[in-house]
Amino acid sequence: MWDRDRGVRTEGLDVTDLRIEPVVGDGMLEQWRYVHNVIVPPAAMSAEGARERVGRYRLENAYLGDTLVGCSTVRPPDGDDAVATVIARVLPDYRGRGFGTALYEKGLDHARVLGARVIETCVLAVNGDGVRFALARGFVEVDRYVLDGEGDEWIDLRLEPDRRAV
Repeated sequence: MWDRDRGVRTEGLDVTDLRIEPVVGDGMLEQWRYVHNVIVPPAAMSAEGARERVGRYRLENAYLGDTLVGCSTVRPPDGDDAVATVIARVLPDYRGRGFGTALYEKGLDHARVLGARVIETCVLAVNGDGVRFALARGFVEVDRYVLDGEGDEWIDLRLEPDRRAV
C-alpha cells in the first residue's frame, strides 16, 4: 500500500528490505545531513561540517528502495579504553520497524572491527524514542549536560560491559 501523503509504500516492506550504504559523494552526504538535522535540530550541521565529519567518522545511510529512512555515525575507538561512539538515527515515520536496530547493529559491528572495547552513544534528551532505544539495548546513562551557550540537554550513555548490545 502507498501512503499518498508521504509518497512511500507503508506495507509489505520490512527490515529485510533495508539497504545500508556508506556515505559516498555529495548527494549521499546531503541525505545523511538531512536525517541528522531532522533528528537533532539543535545540532544542525552545515554542509561544510558534514564534509569534515565524513573524513573522520564512518557515516552510513539506510534506504527502503530509493526512500531514505535513516543514517548512522560511528566514531572510531579513542583513548586508553578504546571507546567508540555508535549513533543510529531513524526518521520518525519509519521508527518501530527494526530499522534503527539494523543500523545500530551494523555500526556496532564496525566499531568492534576497529578495536572498540567500550561503546557509547549520545542522544538529545527530548528524543524520547532515542533514549528508550538506547536503554532497551543495555546502555546506561553516564552524563547529562548542556553545551556552553546552548539550552538543549544531551545524554551520554555507555553500554554495560556484560551486554552484547542487541
